[in-house]
Amino acid sequence: LLYSPLAGRVLAQTPLAASKIAVIAPASGSFAVGAQIDANLAAATAPLLAQGASSGSIVTYVAMLSPQNVVPNSPMTNARGVVGAALAGDRLVVRGSFRELSSAMRNYATDPVDPPNPNITSAFHIHRGSASENGPFQYALDVTMNDTGLGGSAMGDYTLTPEQLQALQNGMLYVDLHTTRNRGGELRGILMPA
Repeated sequence: LLYSPLAGRVLAQTPLAASKIAVIAPASGSFAVGAQIDANLAAATAPLLAQGASSGSIVTYVAMLSPQNVVPNSPMTNARGVVGAALAGDRLVVRGSFRELSSAMRNYATDPVDPPNPNITSAFHIHRGSASENGPFQYALDVTMNDTGLGGSAMGDYTLTPEQLQALQNGMLYVDLHTTRNRGGELRGILMPA
């Protein structure tokens, strides 16, 4: 059984067999946060279940992405997003969805950080740090844009170090998304237990 504690209901009766399930963010209409959380958590949990993890051994996390969480200044934007993550042992599977960005995502090939970091392969990242600080980059998520170019989905699968595991358990891993208009960050949220 795949149960969503946020929705208070069973999401699937049998283990999901796909090892990579992408989350589809809606192209238009309302951004149903509860449905997006459920979809992201189901997609993050599916590969772990398919590879033999028991549902009781999986811990889930959610990050509500908001411009108000961006440090040091909150940008003016209508963007929103959610991230669901599932942890089994030291393996963290992440799935996210976002929409209504103010501009295209930042391209780190043409607009790199200084000094350049070849591990930053997209504008959707996981960092280590508290809610009130900008912390060091940890991982980049793979991003798929929708047809508007201002929304889409993201995914990642990582093996966490002991320090990263401790940071996750302490609410010290956050997800952020950068755009050309808001290079320092447009959306951000801490991964918290679901």
